[in-house]
Amino acid sequence: MSNTTGNTLLAVLAGVAIGAGLGILYAPDKGSKTRGKLKDGFDDAKNDLQSKFDTVSLQLTDKLTTAKFDLEETYEDLVSNMSHKTEEVISFLEEKLAELKRQNAKLQK
Repeated sequence: MSNTTGNTLLAVLAGVAIGAGLGILYAPDKGSKTRGKLKDGFDDAKNDLQSKFDTVSLQLTDKLTTAKFDLEETYEDLVSNMSHKTEEVISFLEEKLAELKRQNAKLQK
């Protein structure tokens, strides 16, 4: 969870707690109505937090999926590039070997 999301979550929880405390102190209603209002407030906060959690979870899943795809693509490019480089090295070494064989043949005459 990012620092901004954590701060937002903390701010929401603090706001709910402060609002509940002030609501109880200044409530003109009976206790049962006040408790019902508090329950509704907590339910709203819970739903809001669940919604934010779901959003962050979905974003994280999307980013991880994209990162995995990018990593696989990079790996395939690297393997392909290395295959081409290997062929170039083999060709270079074959040419050098042929040159050395020619030089050795001249020395043996």
